[in-house]
Amino acid sequence: MTLRKARMSDIPGILRLINGYAAQGLMLPRNGFELAENIRDFTVAAAADTVHGCAALHFYGPTMAEVRSLAVDETLKGAGIGRLLMEALEAEARGFDLDLLFAFTYVPKFFTRLGYRQVDRSALPLKAWKDCLRCPKFQACDEIAVLKWLKPEAELAGRTETADADELIQIPVFRGN
Repeated sequence: MTLRKARMSDIPGILRLINGYAAQGLMLPRNGFELAENIRDFTVAAAADTVHGCAALHFYGPTMAEVRSLAVDETLKGAGIGRLLMEALEAEARGFDLDLLFAFTYVPKFFTRLGYRQVDRSALPLKAWKDCLRCPKFQACDEIAVLKWLKPEAELAGRTETADADELIQIPVFRGN
């Protein structure tokens, strides 16, 4: 199994994974045009030109990105492919000097094992919800928002402790002036 940035020739395999989960109501469906437009966001786990896993890193300004479309072939779940894809995306995000990553998920336990924490959806900027508008579950969303600070100093700058010890995440959208 090799991890690499996706190529246009990977689109059918990525579609197979994503739309397989979409058919179960676990992901938004995608089409080939959308994938071609965003192919640079994707990292794949492949063997012999067969895509067995995929994940995308989608930027929201200079400080944050969303982990999207994390999918692993059903027959290979539990083999560590999801973790490897997440490690690759986190390394890529650090290479771009991002402060944080977030995701919307039905499997928060997977993300919390990787150091993410659950946050209220309202802690995330509204533009992060743009794909939610086309989701059939938009009015009754049951996905869980998770977030991971990549830089401890950014976390401290973006957090305010309240009297009851709950955290209010104030996510910086832009650095500097």
